[in-house]
Amino acid sequence: MASLQYQEKHSCGGILIRKDFVLTAAHCKAQGDMTVVLGAHDLRKKEKSQQRIKVAKFCPHSSFSGKFDFDIMLLKLQNNATKNKYVKPLDLPKKAKSVSDKLKCLVAGWGKTGPSEPDSKVLKEGTERTLPITDCEKIWGDHFKSQQMICTTFNKKDGGICQGDSGGPLICKKKLQGITAFTASGHCDNTLYPHVFTNISYFLPWIKKMIYLANGNTFDNSY
Repeated sequence: MASLQYQEKHSCGGILIRKDFVLTAAHCKAQGDMTVVLGAHDLRKKEKSQQRIKVAKFCPHSSFSGKFDFDIMLLKLQNNATKNKYVKPLDLPKKAKSVSDKLKCLVAGWGKTGPSEPDSKVLKEGTERTLPITDCEKIWGDHFKSQQMICTTFNKKDGGICQGDSGGPLICKKKLQGITAFTASGHCDNTLYPHVFTNISYFLPWIKKMIYLANGNTFDNSY
């Protein structure tokens, strides 16, 4: 789990997928230098487990327009992360496929613990369950792109994502499946509105091409 920070303040989550790349949401890109903090639990402390690495290059999907679809971005790290018991890359899905309904999934982040609450300073985890595509389309309409997205239901007792958790992981059956994308603005704890995640498996070809291009020092965001 990664904390993406501007001026030492948490802004989004991220997922270390290789020692030199972090996967996150495209809407997490902002002006200024970004630092990726790995191996953290309490962001108020300079824990010995933490690794702080600057972002060398931002690689948002070229079709992302600031709306809901194509909300995916790779971050090329300035230095390689050191793998240890605190910092381990998560494996990408092996192939593109839809995620089953009613799967119990793990979410995590340092985002708000409620719509009116501040960001959490310690890493929080919660559980959510995947929903059928029809349920997601019924609530989110054209905002929900069935191939690109996964949506989930949740209850307040088991926690769930909120603002500040964007870019973090959705892990189902111990496998990385999604990137936290969006909730109902100002109503992240309203169970009438499913939470939405970018479906990583749909973007596997794009991820592989962008990593290849980035490591060859030639960028072409036309993919």
